[in-house]
Amino acid sequence: MKTLLSTNLVQSIMAKEAFIKEAADDIIRLTEWIREVFEDGGKLLIFGNGGSAADAQHLAAEFVNRFLINRRPLPALALTTDTSVITSIANDFSYELIFAKQIQALGKPEDLALGISTSGTSANVVKAMQTARDIGMKTVALTGGTARPGGDLAAICDMVLNVPSDSTPHIQEAHLWVEHVLCEIVEKQMFGAS
Repeated sequence: MKTLLSTNLVQSIMAKEAFIKEAADDIIRLTEWIREVFEDGGKLLIFGNGGSAADAQHLAAEFVNRFLINRRPLPALALTTDTSVITSIANDFSYELIFAKQIQALGKPEDLALGISTSGTSANVVKAMQTARDIGMKTVALTGGTARPGGDLAAICDMVLNVPSDSTPHIQEAHLWVEHVLCEIVEKQMFGAS
């Protein structure tokens, strides 16, 4: 069991190291985009399925409440939380539209859509990104994989932050790490270090 623990930790660290090596410049650019969205009166709309849905909610909470700095709330919304909206869209139309219809209802050109999909192929995330692009929103995806980095989202998003790993747990661990980094940098950019 101790060998499993050590091996798993090393593989998780390796996934994060490969991710930062490939994506450092884009991560910094994304923090600037998020800051600009907040400063210009826009909002961050975040969505994904399963563990990525939990990440969307986690990230929205960090921006709305606080991360490390006590400061004013920042407008971030997880599109994964309203079960009445999600189930009515899935029932009346299609599960593929659960995020796209929310983007249509809530999205404005000054907003940023952040879709999270470990494969980059989640149909409902792809449709939401297409909808966000049609509105004129900036579109960013957090994805993973090595065979098709970014999956279907690579062709339609303004930016794709892809974790170069084929282990879904390690991709998710890297996503959580970068989500925290985004919060920390945006807070420091907007409110200083205290």
